[in-house]
Amino acid sequence: MADEEDKSEVRTPAGVLTSTRGRELPDPDTSRELLRQMALIRRFEEEAGRQYQRAKAGGFLHLAIGEEATIVGTTSVMEPDDYLIGTYRTHGHAIARGTDPKNVMAELFGREDGTARGRGGSMHIFDGDRRFMGGYGIVGGNLPIAAGLALASDYKGTDEVTVCMFGDGASNTGNFGETMNLAALWSLPIVFLVENNLYGMGTAIERHSAVTDLSHKAEGLGVPGERVDGMDVAAIRECVADHLEIARRDRRPTLVEAFTYRYRGHSAADPEVYREKQEVEEWQRRDPIESFARRLIEAGTISEDDLAATREAVEAQVLEAVEFADASPEPPLDSLYDNLYVFDGDHEGWYAVDERTPDPFRGEREREAAEDERIRELHEAGAAYGGENRRSSGGSGEGPATEAEVRPTDEAQEQEEDSIDAPAGDEQAEASRQQGPGGVE
Repeated sequence: MADEEDKSEVRTPAGVLTSTRGRELPDPDTSRELLRQMALIRRFEEEAGRQYQRAKAGGFLHLAIGEEATIVGTTSVMEPDDYLIGTYRTHGHAIARGTDPKNVMAELFGREDGTARGRGGSMHIFDGDRRFMGGYGIVGGNLPIAAGLALASDYKGTDEVTVCMFGDGASNTGNFGETMNLAALWSLPIVFLVENNLYGMGTAIERHSAVTDLSHKAEGLGVPGERVDGMDVAAIRECVADHLEIARRDRRPTLVEAFTYRYRGHSAADPEVYREKQEVEEWQRRDPIESFARRLIEAGTISEDDLAATREAVEAQVLEAVEFADASPEPPLDSLYDNLYVFDGDHEGWYAVDERTPDPFRGEREREAAEDERIRELHEAGAAYGGENRRSSGGSGEGPATEAEVRPTDEAQEQEEDSIDAPAGDEQAEASRQQGPGGVE
């Protein structure tokens, strides 16, 4: 039995979580690498937000600032052959699995050197070579896919484990119950990990889930669970390592509920009217990067100079990623329909229809049709018009419309760069919070 001083306590909607996980630090080299990865992900996310405000990145943008310990602690104990599948907030997951930040940033920019050659954007980062099976845009949609990955490993007789990470809101979907049932019934080697940041979009967990202790939510379906402090990288690392061993050795699924917190809104469009500034500040006092850095300094693992050098190194790496993404070419227009469907020449059908010209044609014949100068000119004119619209609206409808609206966020982010820690949000979000509760009432 652990001594009282060896326990940590975290207040949650389901009561106080008391845990002895993470009391011992990993070895010095591992500890320094954990800190570096968390700092890199934090700085990458900050810069992704900045570039989104500047209309460099299109689509939606979901940042994981504050959740770095859960990401890095989990991936740090996975084997190279293990599978990882996540949600739409997975820039950091890909980086932690070894994907070059340059390619992740290029994907946000919609460029040819992106992880999906610019086709996926922020919500669909993918790196099959590193067994990162992608972000997934549909809430809970990755759960049955994870079961399929684990079933394939079981069928082949390999010892691979699938880690499926999802948010607290996804635990209310039908896919959750169905997947838990099948995973337990078929004894699949999966670790389900709930990244519980206390909000399903803008709805607090006590308002969207009758069961607020999510570690128990799948027990009735045969999947036992454990709760852990997701703001403590050492604790989450130790916990997930044990659950990976259960999946690998006993070939059965388990669930980990990691308590974490996102400092920014659900997405770039979120005004954050559902939570108070004081709540965000309270969680920031437990910042996973600053807390771990202090522990390493106190243990003599790193010095203040080492910490400063880490900050400088990740800053340079992220700025290099932006430069790389900016220089990466746009995908050619005649590749628009590439790889949409798998079909052979003997069974060709109208799987996609291009109607951008007066004479519609099969999308699969885009490259052939683009040889016609008239068709190519029409396509280029349409692309140019769409690009002008995106720039004038600040992105895809989420970003600011004018330079004046960009400036508050940039100023806030410039203040952030003096520290690894991140603030509660930009000035626009602060103004929205001061309006009082409203978004979910």
